[in-house]
Amino acid sequence: MSRINADGKSVRKLLGNVKYGIDFYQREYVWERRHIEELLDDFEDRFTASYSEQHEPAQVESYPHYFLGTIITVKESGRAYIVDGQQRLTTLTLLLIYIHHLQNSNHAVADVSPMIFSQKYQKKSFNIDVPERMVCMQALFEHGEFDATDHDDLSVRNLAARYEDIQELFPESLKGDALPYFTDWLIENVDLVEIEAYTGDDAFTIFETMNDRGLNLEQADMLKGYLLANINSYQQKTAANDLWKKRIVEFVNIGTETNTDEVDFFFKTWLRAKYAETIRERKKGAVNRDYENINKFHRWARDNKARIRLNTAQDFYEFITQQFDRFVGHYIKMRQASYKLTEGREEIYYNAHLYFTLQYMLALAPLKLSDNSDTVDEKIRLVTIFLDIYLARRIVNFRQIGYNPVRHTMFRLMKTIRNKDVSQLRTCLLDELANMHDTFIGITDGYHGPYRLTKVNRRRMHYLLARITSYIEQQSGMNTDFLTYTGGQGKPFQIEHIWADKYERHQDEFDNEYDFQRYRNRFGGLVLLPRGTNQSFGAAVYEDKVQHYVKDNLLAASLYPQAYEKNPNFTNFVSRSGLPFRAHEQFKRADLDARQDLYRQICEQIWHPDRLLGR
Repeated sequence: MSRINADGKSVRKLLGNVKYGIDFYQREYVWERRHIEELLDDFEDRFTASYSEQHEPAQVESYPHYFLGTIITVKESGRAYIVDGQQRLTTLTLLLIYIHHLQNSNHAVADVSPMIFSQKYQKKSFNIDVPERMVCMQALFEHGEFDATDHDDLSVRNLAARYEDIQELFPESLKGDALPYFTDWLIENVDLVEIEAYTGDDAFTIFETMNDRGLNLEQADMLKGYLLANINSYQQKTAANDLWKKRIVEFVNIGTETNTDEVDFFFKTWLRAKYAETIRERKKGAVNRDYENINKFHRWARDNKARIRLNTAQDFYEFITQQFDRFVGHYIKMRQASYKLTEGREEIYYNAHLYFTLQYMLALAPLKLSDNSDTVDEKIRLVTIFLDIYLARRIVNFRQIGYNPVRHTMFRLMKTIRNKDVSQLRTCLLDELANMHDTFIGITDGYHGPYRLTKVNRRRMHYLLARITSYIEQQSGMNTDFLTYTGGQGKPFQIEHIWADKYERHQDEFDNEYDFQRYRNRFGGLVLLPRGTNQSFGAAVYEDKVQHYVKDNLLAASLYPQAYEKNPNFTNFVSRSGLPFRAHEQFKRADLDARQDLYRQICEQIWHPDRLLGR
């Protein structure tokens, strides 16, 4: 191997006015939402531990640094290629694009654009220069959004999704007056070590060595070693080790591909659900407590062995053969249901569709070793139904549902329901909903106005429309479900505005285009249509296009009189439900208001707390 260079660099030095290609070793961008959650959570913790509103900007230089890891690059034909580390560098670029947009309303924020793109020979290109991503990155930089729903490239779909995650999950504590300070800290105090190789072969050797799992013990391996070391009997130690290996192998059956983080995520989820008693307070200078310290779960378990009742060699044996064995089984079944819509566990899939990863922690909390399979299923059902209702209520009130905004609420509730029996659990969850400020009244009369489509909630709006559309059709005896409108069965469905984007047609009811656009985006003014149908009729006047809605789905068809003719299953459902469905010969402002109220009432039926009572 030739000589290699290793150099610690700030984000500014690493990304400023340079060009990187992506080596074939890791061409795809595959980070998931929870990686974004963890990164932003870490950034917030490290920055806010030092930040004060009284500080001068220059004091940021003395704030502690944050090490984001090592990247490997190689120069070939005069150009730098990223061999390892593109997930982090790409994510940093997305975060910088988001900060660039925030800068428009906060001019004290440093200009981060040189770390996003640069210009050479009068040609502008992104610093992480991948041609197939150019259109997406350009749209994100210029407009802050890109619809990649049907894009062929996995990386492009993930780029658009992770940018939406950053928009949603970016902590409020880092906005406003803190943003200029945080931006300076991010670009100057967040460091990476760049290992620069001189040949592709050397780069691959370094990459292979750094990622050799045989030389890099994972947390789960270290926890297993600690537990087995405290079992005296050779036979018990062998049996526990065999069981551990068998269970770990089962993680490969989760979802569609092996996720290297899945095992660690399970241990954090399980230990928090059953043993965590404290969480870091929401105030400056607060220190990490159980919840945060369990991120290093192998160390936390050793330091808290008395709390988890590891006192004798038999305790260590039973911790693996009973506790671990039972809870890993419950967890794997839930995770499998999160990837595949499963009868009796639909809510797990719905919550996972919203990327709500805290559902697993909350669902494990009430489970006990003594619970039989029916009791386990009922407890998981109650918790995930509760979360289905809770999340929908927050969504229609423009409330965030990401990890940080609800973490403390979920932790408090987790402790409340821990080890509860079924009747106690049901009562706790009903009480939580009864005391919840957010209700579906937010659809028509919310604090931030009636619920409507915005730049950042398109995916959630699609989710709600898919839920209410599939509910109406199932109640009317049709063989459709949520996946019909979200799972790629046939032509993908897209959000259709009932009003075309033609302000001039509505000047009799709106004084200006801004008010018209906000009204046009309201929940009640939207339906789902197959791609193609949406584009074919989108600009047509309502009276011309509504007749075409009949063949697409019942929610859209219910606008047209023909949907109520010779359709007894639907009309019986309308009569039985009491929902105010009616045809609309024209679609004026009052008609949209009526549909908005109809959607509110549909939501109240779908997400009624009585579901926790089995009704």
